[in-house]
Amino acid sequence: MKRMILTGVVALSLPVAAQGQAYRCSVPATVERPRPDLPSADQPSRVLPIGSYTLAVTWAPEYCRGHARQPSARFQCGGGNRFGFTLHGLWPDGVGKDWPQYCKSTPILPRAVIRANMCATPSAQLLQHEWSKHGTCMPGVRPAAYFQRSTGLYARLRYPDMDALSRGAITAGGLARAVAAANPGMSADMMRITANRHGWLDEIWFCLDKQFRYTRCPVHQGGLDPAASIKIWRGAR
Repeated sequence: MKRMILTGVVALSLPVAAQGQAYRCSVPATVERPRPDLPSADQPSRVLPIGSYTLAVTWAPEYCRGHARQPSARFQCGGGNRFGFTLHGLWPDGVGKDWPQYCKSTPILPRAVIRANMCATPSAQLLQHEWSKHGTCMPGVRPAAYFQRSTGLYARLRYPDMDALSRGAITAGGLARAVAAANPGMSADMMRITANRHGWLDEIWFCLDKQFRYTRCPVHQGGLDPAASIKIWRGAR
C-alpha cells in the first residue's frame, strides 16, 4: 500500500486499510506562521531520561466536529481537505510516570518543514508545539529528522474499516484488537484508546520502545478500560 503522507491531493479510491489517514489533502501555497510554543507554570521544562515513546494519532472527524470553527482548524476541517487519522505527535516518555518536555528553547519551524508535514499533522501551530514540547527532548535531533521519524511511523500504520466499525456497538478493546489485526506484529495491549467526555473516539496512543518498536503499554499510560463502550463519529456520511 502506498504511503499516505503527501503534499498534493490524495485520491479517495485507496485501499480501506490505508483510508484511516488522509482521504484528501492539498497544502496551500501560503501556510500560516505559528506562534512560539514555550514552557509555562502549568507545562514546565522537564529534562529527564527517555525510557520509551508514544505515537499518538487523532480521529479527525471527531476533532472537526468540535473544532471546525476555530481558525487553527481551518486547514484540517475546511477547504476541501478530509482526513481520517492524523498524526498528533511522537512523544518521548520517561522511565517512570513523568516524561521529558520543553527540553530546550527553539525557534519557529522553517516554512519548508511545516509544508512537508501538513498532510500528516494538519496544523502549523500543532507542528510547532510538537517540536517544542517533545522533539527538543530527543538528543541530537533537528526538526526535519524528528518529523521524518514521526511521519515514517505514522505512514506505516494501517487501520480497519472505520466506517463499518462506526455503525455497530464496539468497545475500546474491540477497536484495539481490530487495529492490531490490521498491523502485523501488533497486539491490542500495545495501544491505548482515548475518548472525549461523551464517549466518542478521540485518539489512539501506540506504545513504542527506545528502538521505536511496538511494545506493551505500561499500566500508568492511561486510556479507556478495554471493556468500555466507545462511539466513532464518521462525519456527515
